Amino acid sequence: MTGLVWLALDGVGHPADAPPESVWEAELPALRPLVDGGEALDATLGVPGLPQSGTGQTCWLTGRDAVRVMGEHFGPHPGPTLRRLLAQEGLPARLTRAGGRAALANHYPPAYHAAQARRPRPGCFPYAFQAAGLPLDPPAVPPVSPTLGLGYAAPWPEQTPLADLSRLGERLAHAARTHDLIAADLWLSDLLGHRGRVPVPADALAAGRAYLRRVDALLTGLLEGGAPVIVSSDHGNLENLAVKGHTLARVPFAGAGLSLPPAGDIVAGGQIIAGFLGLPAAAN
Repeated sequence: MTGLVWLALDGVGHPADAPPESVWEAELPALRPLVDGGEALDATLGVPGLPQSGTGQTCWLTGRDAVRVMGEHFGPHPGPTLRRLLAQEGLPARLTRAGGRAALANHYPPAYHAAQARRPRPGCFPYAFQAAGLPLDPPAVPPVSPTLGLGYAAPWPEQTPLADLSRLGERLAHAARTHDLIAADLWLSDLLGHRGRVPVPADALAAGRAYLRRVDALLTGLLEGGAPVIVSSDHGNLENLAVKGHTLARVPFAGAGLSLPPAGDIVAGGQIIAGFLGLPAAAN
């Protein structure tokens, strides 16, 4: 059976909680029907404050209520408490201990490694995979730039054609045949979301729509390649560019090529992904 490909969006709230004329108002023939047919999950977990990447992504990666563990929403990078949780109960570690094969598809350029050597501050996804003894830039997986072919800085120009993303998706689907899990940590969406203000900046809105079109192209290639795919997000942000920070929006949880039971919140979403991979649910 082909392994799961997990597109983990960062800071993209569900379109049902987005204002009119948001980034979701783009031509997304694969992504939008998938998300609309999936579930909108609570990312607040009943705790005051704005959801953050550190605790939100740890919830997804462990199936544990990381917000309750921390006593607050925390991020963007995991500190010692979340690192211990990711190392012990993260999907990559659990899957590897069970004899499975997992990989993080992100491409990490030399500048990333140099920055980490000076001051180690990895995000949840690279930390969880490295804590499981898995390498960054695994040779058997086609590398995915989290910018998906957009420039890193404003005005975020489109540097590669959408067709390249579709072909990349097909190659990822092929690589998934020899893996149980391939994840892509797609964080540029959160960076774009932090450019929000009133009035909504036209360049950030255009870039946000372009980014979702690129997610759509990647997803199209994955589906054409026959891979089961899950799309998720850790918290809201990009869906409302009238604000600079994170939002209380619910987040997408949707799957193609597999059946997902109701989740309700991001902790249950993480447990469902673990269950699909044959791992027992975490105890909260």
